[in-house]
Amino acid sequence: MKRHAFSTAAVSGALLGAAMFASPVMAQEEEQFITIGTGGQTGVYYVVGQSVCRLVNRLEDANIKCNAPSTGGSVANINGLKSGELDMGVVQSDVQYQAYNGTGNFDGEPYDKLRAIFRVHGEPLTILARADSGIETLDDLEGKRVNIGNPGSGQRNTMEVVMNAKGWTEDSFALASQLDAAEMASALADNNIDAMAYVVGHPNGAIQEATTTVDSRLIPLNDDDIKGIVEEYPYYSMSVIPGGLYKGNPDDVETFGVAATFVTDTDTNDEVVYQTVKAIFDNFDRFKQLHPAFANLDPQEMVTQGLSAPLHEGAARYYREQGWIE
Repeated sequence: MKRHAFSTAAVSGALLGAAMFASPVMAQEEEQFITIGTGGQTGVYYVVGQSVCRLVNRLEDANIKCNAPSTGGSVANINGLKSGELDMGVVQSDVQYQAYNGTGNFDGEPYDKLRAIFRVHGEPLTILARADSGIETLDDLEGKRVNIGNPGSGQRNTMEVVMNAKGWTEDSFALASQLDAAEMASALADNNIDAMAYVVGHPNGAIQEATTTVDSRLIPLNDDDIKGIVEEYPYYSMSVIPGGLYKGNPDDVETFGVAATFVTDTDTNDEVVYQTVKAIFDNFDRFKQLHPAFANLDPQEMVTQGLSAPLHEGAARYYREQGWIE
């Protein structure tokens, strides 16, 4: 449950009466339970949440218990924060911007209680197509069977931006499937789709699974329409998927994308957020080893770049102590 403390022991009526006269040192501290929204189990969002929880649950004195279930992704995590089902979540930087400012999927409903905690890894939009599909460029997707992502996911959100720039609708494809991250690779291998879209850090397990199961190629996303998107929206940037990460893809592939960000809202306790970021950055070398996408993270960049919502005060307190912000 969200933002509530729970006693670590059940107390009977008789013991409760006796406790009124007990020494204060006998009182047990209350535990805080936090839930972090992630994404599909094959994606890096899930690893981010699990990694944060692993470090938070190692804290000896904070008395915080953390869990990070798989969710529908960025938009679903924002909605989970709003509803009180989640305490924190991993969301794309564009979704953070849209939620806080009331645009895109949140048009006319700004979430002014949203707060940033830190930025994580970069996430390019990754289009992987079967080698026998005839797809070599972004424009070749038209008329093909394309998985545009499940509703509530980051890839669906970003694909809709691309589709708008191209003047496409779902009818522009022979099939616009809405599979989640765990289903895409097998659908590509089984020839149920020609291409799949995934906003994700690299290397990624689902992309590795697909490229080792069926001959497939990464599609560059660098035409004038894509460059126009990057120029228009401050949370997008051009990026490169290094060659050699995946079977059959020896060359660098230019694309564009966002960054993963870690967020909460103003209802989350300052001390809980402070202890969460302390657990991560006090053990930063350990955190970076938990996934290859974390290897080049820099703490000062994580807390100052790619964030659209204000920093949560609990996070800002720790960052000021480190001299990373004023």
